[in-house]
Amino acid sequence: MAHIVGAGDTGFGRHEGRSTIDLMTAAAAAALADAGLGRGDIDGLVCGYSTTHPHLMLATVFAEHFGIDPVYAHAVQAGGATGCAMTMLAARLVDAGQCRRILVVGAENRATGQSRDSSVQTLAQVGHPDFEVPYGATIPAYYALLASRYMHVHGVTEADLAEFAVLMRRHAAACPGAHQTAPITVADVLASKPIAAPLKLLDCCPISDGGVALVVAAEGEGAHIAGMGQAHRHQHITHAADLTETGAALAAERALDEAWAGMDDIDYLAIYDSFTITLTMLLEEIGFAPRGGAAAMARDGAFGPGGALPLNTHGGLLAFGHCGVGGGMAHIAEAYRQLAGKAGARQLPGRTTAFVHGDGGVMSSHVSLVLRAD
Repeated sequence: MAHIVGAGDTGFGRHEGRSTIDLMTAAAAAALADAGLGRGDIDGLVCGYSTTHPHLMLATVFAEHFGIDPVYAHAVQAGGATGCAMTMLAARLVDAGQCRRILVVGAENRATGQSRDSSVQTLAQVGHPDFEVPYGATIPAYYALLASRYMHVHGVTEADLAEFAVLMRRHAAACPGAHQTAPITVADVLASKPIAAPLKLLDCCPISDGGVALVVAAEGEGAHIAGMGQAHRHQHITHAADLTETGAALAAERALDEAWAGMDDIDYLAIYDSFTITLTMLLEEIGFAPRGGAAAMARDGAFGPGGALPLNTHGGLLAFGHCGVGGGMAHIAEAYRQLAGKAGARQLPGRTTAFVHGDGGVMSSHVSLVLRAD
């Protein structure tokens, strides 16, 4: 039975002069300290990719640098779903008896170690090399196409999307290490710089430096990884059969079934939020909100600390920040902290079951986790 027994992060923002390996090291050391373990206690390593340190053998490079001797080491690439996919892999390895204690780590210095143009060009490559990339599409442009279609079909407005940017800033204000904590309003979001219509600057997550690490172990107290599921129905949006059924609901169903849990059992949400439209679509496709109704729930307080389904209490990608793989991992770390009673001033009372979801590409790869308090 696999458990998350430790989590650590560097805080997100600008970490001048710190490389991917530096940030991985700091996050990993913090996770081990949280778990009460030493480097010699680790026998497995799963790490994410880094666009600023694109080594073919990043897991081995980090194992050497960090001074561990794993019996299993693997680097994983699944876009924004990588954090959840790595945690799922670690849990399967522990459940199979391959390892006892696995370090899961992701970090990147995207804000200071990569130019804006390089970042745009690198991330755009998730698009189809023949039918999308040559026409100048970018990640925000791909998601803007999703947003335009979704808004047309389900009656969602730009002001509805803005509710989630406001909510994430409010949550980030209570979280040490968050990249953006200044409060904003719906009007601020609507007035911010257009990026790719209908998305504006404050509908988009910031690019950050940072790192997050977890310890997944066969025994210990924290959060039991009770259910896991994946779905991958398309890579390119020009090949997607149905942009309202992207695979998120299917991954969630698989994770909930494995956990023997229903939607009513969930009392904490950690949902990927690279853009406000990402969060809106995922909440509604998975079933935590009706189609076109997520914003109304946000306005009514359902996703706030006092609501029935507190959401991304660290501020999510939209406010805590996005440093690549570590951005998605921060959702898992916050869910673990809430369940383990380690969330400090953000601690919510009585949370027992968390649902975590990661999205990679353009709503392409989906990985869901169900965590239970030990």
